Amino acid sequence: MPNRLADETSPYLLQHADNPVHWWPWAKEAFDEARGRGVPVLLSVGYSSCHWCHVMAQESFEDDDTAAYMNEHFVCVKVDREERPDVDAVYMEAVQAATGQGGWPMTVFLTADAEPFYFGTYFPPEARHGMPSFRQVLEGVAAAWTDRPDEVAEVAAGIVHDLTQRSLARGGEGLPGEAELAQALLGLTREYDDKRGGFGGAPKFPPSMTIEFLLRHHARTGAQGALQMAADTCDAMARGGMYDQLGGGFARYSVDREWVVPHFEKMLYDNALLCRVYAHLWRSTGSEPARRVALETADFMVRELRTAEGGFASALDADSEDGDGRHVEGAYYVWTPEQLREVLGDRDAAFAAEYFGVTEEGTFEEGASVLRLARTGTAADAERAADVRARLLAARELRPRPGRDDKVVAAWNGLAVAALAETGAYFDRPDLIERATEAADLLVRVHMGDVARLARTSKDGRTGGHAGVLEDYGDVAEGFLTLAAVTGEGVWLEFAGFLLDIVLQHFTGEGGQLYDTADDAEQLIRRPQDPTDSATPAGWTAAAGALLSYAAYTGSEAHRAAAEGALGVVKALGPRVPRFIGWGLAVAEALLDGPREVAVAGPVGGELHRTALLGRAPGAVVAAGETAGTEFPLLADRPMLGGAPTAYVCRHFVCDAPTTDPQELARSLGSGLSGD
Repeated sequence: MPNRLADETSPYLLQHADNPVHWWPWAKEAFDEARGRGVPVLLSVGYSSCHWCHVMAQESFEDDDTAAYMNEHFVCVKVDREERPDVDAVYMEAVQAATGQGGWPMTVFLTADAEPFYFGTYFPPEARHGMPSFRQVLEGVAAAWTDRPDEVAEVAAGIVHDLTQRSLARGGEGLPGEAELAQALLGLTREYDDKRGGFGGAPKFPPSMTIEFLLRHHARTGAQGALQMAADTCDAMARGGMYDQLGGGFARYSVDREWVVPHFEKMLYDNALLCRVYAHLWRSTGSEPARRVALETADFMVRELRTAEGGFASALDADSEDGDGRHVEGAYYVWTPEQLREVLGDRDAAFAAEYFGVTEEGTFEEGASVLRLARTGTAADAERAADVRARLLAARELRPRPGRDDKVVAAWNGLAVAALAETGAYFDRPDLIERATEAADLLVRVHMGDVARLARTSKDGRTGGHAGVLEDYGDVAEGFLTLAAVTGEGVWLEFAGFLLDIVLQHFTGEGGQLYDTADDAEQLIRRPQDPTDSATPAGWTAAAGALLSYAAYTGSEAHRAAAEGALGVVKALGPRVPRFIGWGLAVAEALLDGPREVAVAGPVGGELHRTALLGRAPGAVVAAGETAGTEFPLLADRPMLGGAPTAYVCRHFVCDAPTTDPQELARSLGSGLSGD
């Protein structure tokens, strides 16, 4: 069996199952093989919707001569970074330390003891742009391995030593307070692009977790600048090419500062996080565009990413076939003026070109343009645009679709559960709450199984066999807690408790620090540990947020103490690198506000319950039901007064007078300013 990927569950690995390369999955047996043959390991890490991963595969891994050389001189191991984020994190840290940059595809050469000694990312088939060809790299590494083995061993040992010596500062003693959050806001203001929205230059990534912090900070302090940065950034993203103006949902990032041209892959985690952000922006401002984008993004996730088992697939590819049968990035999404005329006729095509910014020269490649809202029109324009949009979408449906990675990742599905549950509750869409519940059911049945230990992935209802990492536990617990708040079903609180107890037992170190892998997980050359938020909340900050919410629901001092211990890192990093610890800052806002504990004795879905869910107090937890505490500890001994639904609000061990008035409840949960 020269290529061993055919039985894997990862769509990315299955894409390589027919390569002439004799790929192994990440397994002890692969390293035993390398040791037995006396050759190094070639580790290639990527993911299914990665454009340059596909390019390198077509150029090199599907080439018989290149594959033959790889097979003769190396044991070749393929890893899906989404399936094994721990493996990816350890070797990416080495790549970045050595080269100052990283990315995918990632190419790392290892000893049989999994120690790295040479690395890079994409290598072309021919030398260009100052990069050696992949064949030159292979030959150079093979020669070094054979001719200078002592030097290779010394380099590998030195890299591993450097990695293992890196200790993570826990951020000093104490919790992030007003001073650190104010400094973080000031730092964001300095990096804010006040002309175009967002932070920093190109490429621009959607700063979903930073926006969550800004919305919470505004809710707690009334800071208008924070709200303005959040609102203007959301508006710029939704008007730009990163947002799919026809089908809803967001692409991965914008390649330019103006949000015109995206990198076209669509990730579940981006859309889950952004769906929730736009719903929260609507909650803060009543913005109709924010409401529309939240609902369209939720509908995109259900329509395009939902699997037959009720979970959500990881991603849609950036590439698809164009009219000439070539696999081209963005082909599914871009339009030329001629294509508009074919679908719409001359008059409506001229309107669409102006409205969506389609030009004769094109804003993308080969004269094609990415659709964006190039101008704001009248109400009549909006009606006409809706008609044009529907006709273009129907025509686009006939194009070859981008590939879909059907792998269900636990963490990202947890984010989707939270987003869909809240969006459904806010906008009276019970179907979205049902979809959230079905995804949560899948996580319990398939990913948790009988032992409440999470599996990282599944596909077609079958687990992928890799242990969940900290972000899986944190994000799934977050999803379960949100679902508990929306549905009034306390079983979701129980499931969150199971997961968070495992965090306390297996992921927590001294002084509150957290690790990305469990203490009984596979031992790599370094136990990965990263508190910074990048495209998704770090496992560290996700767990901190879920621990804090669970403590508010249950009164558990152990979970509260663990949350506070984990937040020490936000005190250290928040003032220095606020863009890279956005979720940590959002959790710190909840800590400073309490978070508030809201018990609604009354019907789930009733006016008082809905009012509680719409409260803007950062991180407030909501328990609703008429069962006097059998579902939620917060409801214990909190009856309806005079037979009417009654809300009880507490924070910092102090409770407001119970109220039956939705307006009074709304005022008490509006912000820290009105609630104090």
